[in-house]
Amino acid sequence: MAYVITDDCILCGACEAECPVEAISEGDGKYEIDADLCTECGACAEVCAVDAAQPE
Repeated sequence: MAYVITDDCILCGACEAECPVEAISEGDGKYEIDADLCTECGACAEVCAVDAAQPE
């Protein structure tokens, strides 16, 4: 199951830089994960300072 970014996102960009498949991009008020590209590696969740990256 793909990861999602919750509304707790503070737009720091750490997750985008860490994603090995470039599935994360800046959206409207928070980062977003393309579920079709997400490989469920969890790298985004490991670097998120506010735990906004969560398994769907």
